[in-house]
Amino acid sequence: MFPMFAAAGFSGCSGELSTLSPAGPVAGSIATLWWVMAAGAALIFLIVMGLFLLVWLRPNFGRSFSQRAWILGGGLAFPIPLLVPLLVYSFQQGEILLHIGGPTETPVRIEARARMWQWEFIYLDEDTAPSTVGVLHIPAGAVVEVTATSEDVIHSFWVPRLSGKVDAIPGHRARVRFLANTPNTYRGACAEFCGSGHAGMLFSVQVHKPEDYARLIKAARDTSLRASLAQVHP
Repeated sequence: MFPMFAAAGFSGCSGELSTLSPAGPVAGSIATLWWVMAAGAALIFLIVMGLFLLVWLRPNFGRSFSQRAWILGGGLAFPIPLLVPLLVYSFQQGEILLHIGGPTETPVRIEARARMWQWEFIYLDEDTAPSTVGVLHIPAGAVVEVTATSEDVIHSFWVPRLSGKVDAIPGHRARVRFLANTPNTYRGACAEFCGSGHAGMLFSVQVHKPEDYARLIKAARDTSLRASLAQVHP
């Protein structure tokens, strides 16, 4: 019975929106942190349940220790050696996420502009700043810096297989960096409830070979330039 429930539970950890199926170093670091935290939580649970069963089955065991010993042992001696290494490891992984690419690598800069209920992506490194709606194009093997903002309510930019979450807040600009290893298509979503259309506020991330990405952005730039000229000279 237990294996059946375990299989059903872990089946929810797969798919295009799974954080446990990483496709880049940032998502990989987040997935590793999840597994380490899960292992630590499981160890704490097993120790606590073991003590509970021991006290239940052998009441004299519990009475052999004073209340002070239980408080100091259970409140300090037990959790500190387990929680401190988990805390240090989480800080270490956080530093990796913050400094991906290093200070010398110039990231590809893209603005993710949210509105009910769609995402617009603006490619800031181009003179005309072309944009795409519902599809984010990025080059494989390059660090991408996405700046998230919103035109109405709070949204949240999230590509589970590539990056962590970052809130898109009106009047604020929040940044997240990530990198995709190989060309592929990934799904992204708004991770903050934002109204009746929240469930459908999805987007895709298309990862291209660097040369294909350059051609695609050039085509988007030319299209944007033609649209601007048409507005000036209708």
